[in-house]
Amino acid sequence: MCFIPGGPKKDALGIFTHGYTSHKGSILSWPDRLTDLGVSSIIFDLPGHFLGSFNEVDNFSKFKRDSHLLFAKAWDLFKDYLKFEKQPKCILGGHSLGALLALKAMELEEFKHLEKYAICVGLGLPPEKGVHLFETGFFEKTMNLRSQMVSPELSPDNILPWIKQEKRGLRVKDKNIFLLVGEDDAIVSIDEAKGLVELLERNNNQVILKIIKKLPHHQPDTAAFYIKNILKEENIL
Repeated sequence: MCFIPGGPKKDALGIFTHGYTSHKGSILSWPDRLTDLGVSSIIFDLPGHFLGSFNEVDNFSKFKRDSHLLFAKAWDLFKDYLKFEKQPKCILGGHSLGALLALKAMELEEFKHLEKYAICVGLGLPPEKGVHLFETGFFEKTMNLRSQMVSPELSPDNILPWIKQEKRGLRVKDKNIFLLVGEDDAIVSIDEAKGLVELLERNNNQVILKIIKKLPHHQPDTAAFYIKNILKEENIL
């Protein structure tokens, strides 16, 4: 889904996707806010997520290998249609799982020639040892429900260990990254967000962490106001 400002357009493009078991509607406010700044945006549903575009993922290995490539696919589909006057600034982002995939996409060949920024909402680095909140009995009922919102190949038993592994194996380097996390986020703690900052900074990334008073994990749409302000304050838009 592409959002195009009705008035003057800047040479900038946002590409965003959602979190695990969610859908693109959960971040609908992000592109809506950016149109206020004259920025076009694309949001897309991840494969195998039934609340979005109902489709199956029959091979988890393929999802692991290719899901972040959808950012490049979105770019290829719309770059000519949007008719930028010069090379656009590119803002890749997402919520939770979508944020992780956006970081992976930052290293894709399709974006290497562009000035780019990552916007990551509700993303952190859990402790290497120990049990994540999702793996506790407290969330057993929730995980059972979530497993019915995605293809069987994307079950929590498959995807949650992979997400944890991917975070620690991130190869993104020399990039500009913004992390947004809420003080009231019950899934991603402030310490986990700070842990991710430390990991990313080891690879010479420029990372800014914004800790927001009210940004619950299940309401990523509330990040739109802060995303817009950050991009303005940092003179990106």
